[in-house]
Amino acid sequence: MIGSAALGGLSLFGSLIQLAAAIAAAGAGMWIASRRERFGSAGVAIVLSLLLTTFWCGTLAFSPAGNARQGLLEALTSLSWLLVVYRLFAGDGRHTSLAPVRPLMLVLAGVAVAQIFLELSVTQFTLGGIGLTNSSPQLFLLATMLNLLQAVGGLMLLHNLYVGASQQARLALRWPALALAALWGFNLNLYAIAYLGREWPAELASARGLIIIGLSVLMALGGAKGQEILRFKPSRTVTFQSVSLIVIGAYLTAMVAGAQWLAYAGGDFAQLMQLSFVIAAVAVAAVLIPSPRLRGWVRVMLVKHFFQHRYDYRLEWMRFTRTMAKGDEPGLPLEQRAVQAIADIAESPGGMLLTPDENGELTLAARWQWPSAEVPASAMSTAASAFFEQNGLIVDLDDLRSGTEVSGELAHVPQWLLDDPRAWALVPLIHERLAGVVVLTRPSPARKFDWEDFDLLRVAGQQLASYLAEHAMQSALAEANRFEDFHRRIAFVMHDIKNLASQLSLLVRNAELHAEKPEFRADMLVTLRNSAEKLNTLLARLSRYVSGGSDRVTKVPVADVVRQVTAQYGARHSVVVAECQPCTVMANSDALEQVLVHLVQNAVDASRPDAPVVLSLTSDGLKAKIEVVDAGCGMTPEFVRTKLFKPFVSSKQGGFGIGAFEARELVKAMQGRLDVESREDLGSRFIITLPLAEASSLHQAFVAADLKQVA
Repeated sequence: MIGSAALGGLSLFGSLIQLAAAIAAAGAGMWIASRRERFGSAGVAIVLSLLLTTFWCGTLAFSPAGNARQGLLEALTSLSWLLVVYRLFAGDGRHTSLAPVRPLMLVLAGVAVAQIFLELSVTQFTLGGIGLTNSSPQLFLLATMLNLLQAVGGLMLLHNLYVGASQQARLALRWPALALAALWGFNLNLYAIAYLGREWPAELASARGLIIIGLSVLMALGGAKGQEILRFKPSRTVTFQSVSLIVIGAYLTAMVAGAQWLAYAGGDFAQLMQLSFVIAAVAVAAVLIPSPRLRGWVRVMLVKHFFQHRYDYRLEWMRFTRTMAKGDEPGLPLEQRAVQAIADIAESPGGMLLTPDENGELTLAARWQWPSAEVPASAMSTAASAFFEQNGLIVDLDDLRSGTEVSGELAHVPQWLLDDPRAWALVPLIHERLAGVVVLTRPSPARKFDWEDFDLLRVAGQQLASYLAEHAMQSALAEANRFEDFHRRIAFVMHDIKNLASQLSLLVRNAELHAEKPEFRADMLVTLRNSAEKLNTLLARLSRYVSGGSDRVTKVPVADVVRQVTAQYGARHSVVVAECQPCTVMANSDALEQVLVHLVQNAVDASRPDAPVVLSLTSDGLKAKIEVVDAGCGMTPEFVRTKLFKPFVSSKQGGFGIGAFEARELVKAMQGRLDVESREDLGSRFIITLPLAEASSLHQAFVAADLKQVA
């Protein structure tokens, strides 16, 4: 009962496969029918053959085994595929010039015709559609032999068709040739088993539909646009895994054969042999399978014998880029990632990076999975650094240990590297100059470098050198930015000290002339008091620079600040307040005074001694506007646009060029703005705009209400 159920299930499986094959052949035929010109003169023959294949697979799916139509349609299908091969020969005109092929073609056509007559002459079909009667084993063998001849002859024709074609013609022939090779190769095995076993292998024949599906897909690929660029090139990973499966299959086959032999031997000897075989197999598997040396040897042999190039450059570049981007470990420094990127290419388990110091000597910069190496403070000399920079030579240390050198590199490789047995190779990283040298540890198994290793490692080294050079420039730029920030703060301080020194110098000169006047002494005390306050303010600002703090913004009566600045000049120069509307702004009193002092001082410097500087303070209900107006020499629009607020650019002799820049930055820090209007030979107008305290409070209340509503 179980055997009948198994046979029934096998029959159902075979029918489903044949039905799928019929659908695939019909679909491929319709696909190719509108594109048959891509097969040249063989297009119509291919469509016809696929149509016949569809009917044949349909009879295998829906008719009982041994139906007369099965054998007849198979013979007609075989004849049609021979016609396809003939038309493919005609695609480049070889059907008229290949004399040895024509007789074989005629013989195979005769075999196909003989099959047709044999099928028509037999009235009872029983097995597989091959024209076999239960009462005539001779007819079974004859029909099987005819199919064998046709399969062998078809494969020979395909060989001559593809090998004798031009390189361009092969691009169009490969998919049809591969499809027919699969069909006739399967038939060769099927009918060989049938002939040797003297019976029809129904189990194997049930899988014939899979071959027809593959044939249909390959034919459709041949008719697809752009199929010339399609190439079957298995990756190294797929090849390695495929070979692994083959080895496993061979191992299982050997075990089955050994088990069968032991079963035939029988007795205690068989049991002893079985136990010994199991122990030996387990021991060999336990020793060899986990071995990285064995896996490495297998990989090297596969790459050597199955691939034109040692490396899959696409995968190597992707891995290289991925390693340099983030590495296998989060937070790994760039130098260690550089060593890992080179080591992965050479399949090295570790390495180190040596980079030149300020004296040109190479010193240890990073290690990757090589903590045991003892590296001296000066890993390589200046002469060695110059040698690698000039030659860019990749050094195999094993060659040096054996006394073989290429360009005199033995004199430049330090002895500590030659004494370390793990040190294997030196890869220089050159980007205009030597950025470093990567030392790699010995892989397992060790191998010799070839031209492909040198080319890939040299290109990867150049790329790594550019990464390291860019990283060094970024570090230097960051350090320069820190120094620039420090120098800018010092320049601000020097500018403020310069202003105070100018005031004190003027005070000393006037004291020599007017020291006896009570009015001058009173004015002198005010000036000294203001200078002392400014020095204290400067010290406070310096402390904030060091601590990273910022000026605190409070409510400031602007009119008082304007009057204080005006009073500082007194009799030195005429500074007039044209309009002063009382108002309160959100600002820093010291910073606002510093801005006004700078602007007034610049106006005084640009004006004639008898030309007053005018200040005005107005308010529009939202903002306060302070104007400093002079009738001096003025500025050009280009100077205002490109140089006025640029640090360290000054039109004054000995000026620092940061006053206007500092003034604008201070106003910005108080949520205001500084504008300028100037005309050459007419004068300048500086306008400070600051938010009123009431408007600022109202704005903050609106913002808080909006945030509360959103929450």
